[in-house]
Amino acid sequence: MADESSCPARCVFLLQMNVAKLQKMVGDVRTGGKGTVRRKKKAVHKSNTTDDKRLQAALKRSGVNTIPDIEEVLLMRKDNNGLVFTNPKVQANITALTYVVSGPSVLKSSSEIMKSLVTSMGGLANIMQAVNPAFAPEGGVQEPEGDDEVPTLVENFEEVVNVKA
Repeated sequence: MADESSCPARCVFLLQMNVAKLQKMVGDVRTGGKGTVRRKKKAVHKSNTTDDKRLQAALKRSGVNTIPDIEEVLLMRKDNNGLVFTNPKVQANITALTYVVSGPSVLKSSSEIMKSLVTSMGGLANIMQAVNPAFAPEGGVQEPEGDDEVPTLVENFEEVVNVKA
């Protein structure tokens, strides 16, 4: 490298700027105080897993049990929108009236929810029939009348047992 006398004044100024820039970069790399390891980026600790573990431990202490085979949970809100959970994990402690629903959710409007309910229940005719049997279609399955009562006993079973013995 040439000495300073052969280098113009501009070269010395650039050399000094580079040294200052390098010192600034070295200072930015250090994440802690003096004597700590130099790293490019600060390690981010995820506390999400610890929060999950703490929540599960609290739920276990409260005595919730998993309810299997629930395909969908719908929670209506005051603004007529609803949270729809598809294939959620549902846990409950029925005696304490505690229910826990976890899983991915989607916010839907009430019109979208009604459309999906009507299609899943098999149409408006089936819903009306479930609400009030008077809305049953004319050609539908009808129950025979008079079968609501318990039939009277015609024979005495004790006589049949005594005859065979």
